[in-house]
Amino acid sequence: MMAQDKKQDQETGPEAEDQTTAADSPADSSPVDVSDEPLVDLSNVKHAHDLSPDEDPVTVLEGEVASLKDQLLRAMAETENVRRRAQREREDGVKYAAAAVVKDLLGVADNLQRALESVPAELAEQNEAVKNLRLGVEMTQKELQTVFERHNIRVIEPLGEKLDPHLHEAMFEVEDPDKPAGTVVQVIQAGYRLHDRLLRPARVGISKGGAKSSSGSNGAPEGDAEPGGTVDTSA
Repeated sequence: MMAQDKKQDQETGPEAEDQTTAADSPADSSPVDVSDEPLVDLSNVKHAHDLSPDEDPVTVLEGEVASLKDQLLRAMAETENVRRRAQREREDGVKYAAAAVVKDLLGVADNLQRALESVPAELAEQNEAVKNLRLGVEMTQKELQTVFERHNIRVIEPLGEKLDPHLHEAMFEVEDPDKPAGTVVQVIQAGYRLHDRLLRPARVGISKGGAKSSSGSNGAPEGDAEPGGTVDTSA
């Protein structure tokens, strides 16, 4: 009896150990499938199972591509506009950086011109000291104008030109039948421009142009009845 038990133990021992080892081996040693994890955010894209039977997946995807392409083109255009605007502002900043200083120097140019006008050339010829002083003022004025031209600061002298509200400031009108109406006949103060930007308009006097037409006391031309002034009673 004991011999039979030992024989059964010997026959079942190795097989039982192999079965126990296979059963006790951990199940998580197999590789994990991660192919279902998304690489990008596709939350806004319709999936195939979300489409209705009448919708074509290719058509839907083509629409998504067209929408994204349109957004990309708009973003690129906006970026280019911002770049050009920044470049233009940078160029204008360099171009008109001296505008404030130049405006302060315009008063110096005006005073030099007034000094020359206060001493006529005929009077200066009679006195050597006055002549030399006037010559020095002229040289200073020419040097200042040369500096202005070097930096694209242009003087506006509109004598004889048509009044331009963008460049001229009309101070008064003068009766002058020989000049068309709105013609600049006198320059009180010269104007200046920095490149294409106006620093100061020229102050001028303009002509009214032509003689006034003769009129009656009511302001209507003679020979013409004022509208409503007479009534036709023949009817």
